[in-house]
Amino acid sequence: MEINTNTKKALLIFNPNAGEKRGLKLMPETIKYMTEHGYTCTTFTTTGIGAATDMVEQHGVENDVIICSGGDGTANEVIRGMMRLAPEDRPIFGYIPSGSTNDFAAALEIPSSFNDIMQNIIDGEVVDIDTGKFNERNYAYVCAFGAFTDASYSTSQLQKNIWGSLAYFIKGISSIKDIKPIKARLTLDGKEVIEDEFIFCSISNSKIIGGIIRLNPGWVDMNDGKFEVLLIKYPKNGVELGKIVNAITNRELKSCELIRIMSAKDIVVEALGEKPIDWSLDGEGETGIRRAHIQNIHSSIRTFVKKQ
Repeated sequence: MEINTNTKKALLIFNPNAGEKRGLKLMPETIKYMTEHGYTCTTFTTTGIGAATDMVEQHGVENDVIICSGGDGTANEVIRGMMRLAPEDRPIFGYIPSGSTNDFAAALEIPSSFNDIMQNIIDGEVVDIDTGKFNERNYAYVCAFGAFTDASYSTSQLQKNIWGSLAYFIKGISSIKDIKPIKARLTLDGKEVIEDEFIFCSISNSKIIGGIIRLNPGWVDMNDGKFEVLLIKYPKNGVELGKIVNAITNRELKSCELIRIMSAKDIVVEALGEKPIDWSLDGEGETGIRRAHIQNIHSSIRTFVKKQ
């Protein structure tokens, strides 16, 4: 779907509680900016979980652009709504990150300055990106289980607002020593089978995971039809635990024999222990899962990036 420059329409969705209510504060400026550049704007604020998804599903087809302001959870909901629309009816996705930690924005290399963000939306390049499907639920950029995933949705909003990424880091690192082994079997692209006890697993399309783990930017292509699969084995002793922590804090993941990084487009994860696995999808909980089928949906969303 190409933008009609004569009758441009934008759906604006703001999360009023994200990042010390920064998103709500940006609402007047966003409306003004878009209106000055020829857009007729329809504006909503979210009222609870799932509200943004419903707004997009109901009003997305009528618009050329959807802009959301909030954290990764808000972006997740908007993209879930967009995926309920036919591919040809999906507007271009614009993101004004205003949460406490914005991993998805970092992966998209969205600028920190509001004016630069809006400039990208007005005259940036439009590119395709992959998204994911977890069983029947769509997500934007990461699904994960284990040590760091609890940090993303158990850290209080107050802690997030005060400490930002540091809150996730402290919560995540401190949780390693307490987590029990999660026994699971992964089947990658129907071929490679990995079975072990893990403290962490992520299946992502991002350079940053949970505000804590950073992948080498050269490993991540957001439109290659594949996810990066990161596995951290359960440490048997303090020495192995120290190796994991050092590899994460020093950003030298491949230097640790307890950490594996692979690429795949279709992944099945089965819980082999007595308990099902609790997952996090873009920071939102998806609990009690015994079998997860994760698929890369190639070139499913179009978004704005800075012109090269």
